[in-house]
Amino acid sequence: MADGFYELSYKGLLRGLVFIAAVVFFGVVGYMVLQGWSFLDALYMTVITITTVGYGEIGKLSQSGRVFTIILIFLGIGTMAYFLGVVAQAMVELQIRSIIGRRKLGLRIRAMKKHYIICGYGRIGRIISHELKTQNIPVVVVDNDQASRPLLESDDIPYIIDDATNEEVLTEAGIERAKGLVAVVSSDADNVFITLTARGMNHGLFIVSRADDEKAERKLLRAGADRVVMPYLIGGQKMAQTIIRPAVTDFLEFTVHDKDIELKLEELSVSQASRLNGVTLVDSGIRQEMNIIIVAIRKADGKMVFNPSSQTRIEAGDTLIALGHGNELERFGQILQGE
Repeated sequence: MADGFYELSYKGLLRGLVFIAAVVFFGVVGYMVLQGWSFLDALYMTVITITTVGYGEIGKLSQSGRVFTIILIFLGIGTMAYFLGVVAQAMVELQIRSIIGRRKLGLRIRAMKKHYIICGYGRIGRIISHELKTQNIPVVVVDNDQASRPLLESDDIPYIIDDATNEEVLTEAGIERAKGLVAVVSSDADNVFITLTARGMNHGLFIVSRADDEKAERKLLRAGADRVVMPYLIGGQKMAQTIIRPAVTDFLEFTVHDKDIELKLEELSVSQASRLNGVTLVDSGIRQEMNIIIVAIRKADGKMVFNPSSQTRIEAGDTLIALGHGNELERFGQILQGE
């Protein structure tokens, strides 16, 4: 629909310009033939005539020249009126579409539940938004840079162009209904303020924030962030590990980031209704029946059990870090949820 609108406006404006060019050409040729004027004199007379400026005649007009001028005035007025009408219509329709678009966007955001609010749409914010979107996790972006608007619209991501440190803006983004918030603006101070504000507005919110140094990390944790990520530290460590343990790095890269590889590393939660609740790993048949390896178990109290033994018991509230094929992991996740 938008493409059709722009095509229509473009054609109307182009048609108007063609009409104006035709009238100017008609006027110039007419004055040069009827009055014997030079090209510049004929062009000047044509322009002041069709625009109704009325600076005065270049020279004395003959009888035929006056008749020609009358015809040119009517042609010029009609053509200019048509062109200005097309421009006005395009501007009004564009304004109406903008208003309707903002209203639809507002309705779309107000309908969201269990979504994530991404504060900042720089390089990191855009990557996060795309990753969540590919997993069908609803997101809304809050960014105060007007230059981000075309990018957000092309990415088809709901957005608010405003200051994420403002409580009213976070309310508009649906923070009371949100599942989590990611603060990745460029300033550590702003990330701290966003985290503090968001935690005060929704105590159950899962908050992930970016930090550039360790001092900011401690402040963010005190402000209420559940997780703090330091991109430069992670990037440096990954580059070092690529040098020290390239095979391990490649394995993790494939299992976590490569969407084409069949082997996946996934986290799966255990519900009370699962038939595996209270069952040990050796008795669960996970390895034998589904060819899935349990790499680690995060217990309900947050304790992480790495490389659990066969006698480790699966309990409701646990989160299993599992390695296996995508379809098997999906079936295993359904079993853990009691489906």
